[in-house]
Amino acid sequence: MLLARLILTLQLLALAGLGLAYFVQPHQMTHLSGMLLMAPAAVTDVRAYYGGLQLGLAAYLALALLRVELIRPALTLLVLLYSALALARIGGLYLDGGAQQTFNLYALLLEVVSAGLCFWALRGLPRH
Repeated sequence: MLLARLILTLQLLALAGLGLAYFVQPHQMTHLSGMLLMAPAAVTDVRAYYGGLQLGLAAYLALALLRVELIRPALTLLVLLYSALALARIGGLYLDGGAQQTFNLYALLLEVVSAGLCFWALRGLPRH
């Protein structure tokens, strides 16, 4: 249970930090991956999807840390989300020629490691 709580705490901090950064400084954050926000609608979309979604996930993880019955569902959600992101990123790297996409290769590494750690913590939880 301690490992699960530690991983959820690390994920909460990462998601809250990134979500806040994307919400407050969308231009600077999207430039890291090479995206250009050309219209106000694009800026709002980044604030909502990259900022709001990550902040919402962080809030759910905080709730899971307060309610022990939500730890398993929270870890399951993270395994599914990070796995889906990693698979989609692999597909994008294949389709878009990923050999020189350093940002996406690092992001893929982070997603695979996060999914693996969350899965490891999930497997370590006692069965009811």
